[in-house]
Amino acid sequence: MTDRRAALGWTFLTSHARVLVQIARDPGVRVRDIAAHCLLTERAVQRIIVDLEEAGYLTHERRGRVNHYRVITGKQLRHPADAGPTLAELLAALLR
Repeated sequence: MTDRRAALGWTFLTSHARVLVQIARDPGVRVRDIAAHCLLTERAVQRIIVDLEEAGYLTHERRGRVNHYRVITGKQLRHPADAGPTLAELLAALLR
């Protein structure tokens, strides 16, 4: 299998998880920088951020021209099969 083909296959983390990890690392991160790091478009990152906010995993506050995000770490994971761990526990593993 070529490296390119492997890169286009399945992955362990969703784009939502990747975006959330970047925000947890740097709450003042720009959408442009998240997109570049996660290999997504800026528009895709914006949609993901809206999804995360609507689900209660994230909030943001505008500070001048910059958004400052806050991850709601006490929130439970969304899927019933993942019930139990909190977002904080997941992020602890992913941020090592």
